[in-house]
Amino acid sequence: MQTKNHMATHKTTPIILDGGMGRELERIGAPFRQPEWSALALMESPEAVIKAHQSFVNAGADVITTNAYALVPFHIGEDCFTERGAQLARSAAMLAKEAVAGTQVQVAGCLPPVLGSYQAQLFDTNTARPLLNVLIENQNSHVDFWLAETISSIGEANLIKQLTQNTAKDCWIAFTISDEETQIPLLRSGETVFDAVSNIAGGHVSAILFNCSKAEVMLNAIKAAKRALALSKQEQNVLLGVYANSFSPNDDDKRANSIVTELRGDLTPARYAEFTKLWLDNGASIIGGCCGVSPEHIQHLAREHAGKS
Repeated sequence: MQTKNHMATHKTTPIILDGGMGRELERIGAPFRQPEWSALALMESPEAVIKAHQSFVNAGADVITTNAYALVPFHIGEDCFTERGAQLARSAAMLAKEAVAGTQVQVAGCLPPVLGSYQAQLFDTNTARPLLNVLIENQNSHVDFWLAETISSIGEANLIKQLTQNTAKDCWIAFTISDEETQIPLLRSGETVFDAVSNIAGGHVSAILFNCSKAEVMLNAIKAAKRALALSKQEQNVLLGVYANSFSPNDDDKRANSIVTELRGDLTPARYAEFTKLWLDNGASIIGGCCGVSPEHIQHLAREHAGKS
């Protein structure tokens, strides 16, 4: 089903996303380490991937995202990506589809920042294009729509919009923003959220989200995005959403990609739900969690905002 056709339904009942896949895999005892991150379980313990997905389905998620975020050369190595990238991408999508069998939960095909999370300066269209094509071509048959995650620049988002437009599937673009609390919210590239939304929203990009940044900076991003949609007359066509991480603020790009980052102790399910209420009150209609946000967090959101038991 096309996600954007359900906008009216979700004006009062938000779409609930899943949470952080990597930390859930670690929690249930799946193989987990850097640099492979969540891809290690995909390679060595696919049954654990299904179990982790089902934890979020059982918590009340309306959408789960394929475990393809770490299927990039940085995490699994150039040789492994060349030899196994296509097969692993297919596996990630098929495992997610298996995890939601018999439910109405949708599967979003993950399109990660293929040249490094938070590192907008490393993005290069010619280098990224073939990597993204592998992920798109091999997930396409098994996903309901696309979710480009942790996107740091307008250029990166534009490439993904271009590459997904012929798949006959909607694409949601999730930008990561600076953890520094500035008056004008910025992508990690330094470009403004307003400009990013103005450039990307519309066509088959039916949702703009903000993810993998701290909860405290998301409200201003939603407000800026809402203004951009209003000015471009896209409010009725494009959903807004947020799924923050539970990291201690960390703008050190290399550390963010190479270590298992410490999680915040104060971002309890109840506290996180307070943030999500602010986002919903200011225009969001999609909420969930990124790194470190657990099934318990998602269950709290599903009960609090969607009336799920």
